Amino acid sequence: MSLVRLEVGRPVARLTLARPPLNVFTVGMMEEALDALRQADWRGVRALVLAGEGKAFCAGVDVGDHLGASGAPMIRLFHELFRTLAALPCALVARVHGACLGGGAELLLACDAAVAAEDASVGFPEIRLGVFPPIACALLPRAVGAARARRLILTGEPVSGREAAALGLVSRAVPAADLDRAVEAETALFVRNSAAALAATRLALLNLDLERIEEIYLGSLMKTADATEGLTAFLEKRPPNWSDR
Repeated sequence: MSLVRLEVGRPVARLTLARPPLNVFTVGMMEEALDALRQADWRGVRALVLAGEGKAFCAGVDVGDHLGASGAPMIRLFHELFRTLAALPCALVARVHGACLGGGAELLLACDAAVAAEDASVGFPEIRLGVFPPIACALLPRAVGAARARRLILTGEPVSGREAAALGLVSRAVPAADLDRAVEAETALFVRNSAAALAATRLALLNLDLERIEEIYLGSLMKTADATEGLTAFLEKRPPNWSDR
């Protein structure tokens, strides 16, 4: 069964995360998404809508995949998926409903616009597990400002779709019943432009420097006892016992 569905229409394509109910990313899901994106013919596509099936957009990356030998390959693979989305030759519009957390919220930073349901929950809870969101550390300050980014990342507190719009993390927030109509209207703003111009302009805007943050995450953070403890505690459904080392 497919974990993602890519429907390439012209001028609008759609990538659906299809691992309901929460569309939590696994390594296999990342690999499938990358294969689909790389094999697609993007000629004539002006916008890609990124959406989630079920009751959530995406509640992040499987916590178990952060631990042990799978941790480093998973992080690098997720970053490769992010870079691939960010480098697409068409505009990228996110349709956000339900939970949009961790890696799911980081995907918004690859998008040119995001429309959220007012009651969506958007946030970066990684700090509560003893880790941090590398992509958000690199790019969230550019999206919402340094002070707001620091609070979101260092507290792990989620915000509603309405609050996310006020912060600038998403472009618009609308009642859940109006979400599809609002996404269509937002996408239309990009579709009216030249596909060639969109591709060149997105390339000009692209400036992703995740390498240093990736080094800190894998070379320093993931060697701490608390990173292992926080992730393990989440999987065991218990409060973490921090040793601060």
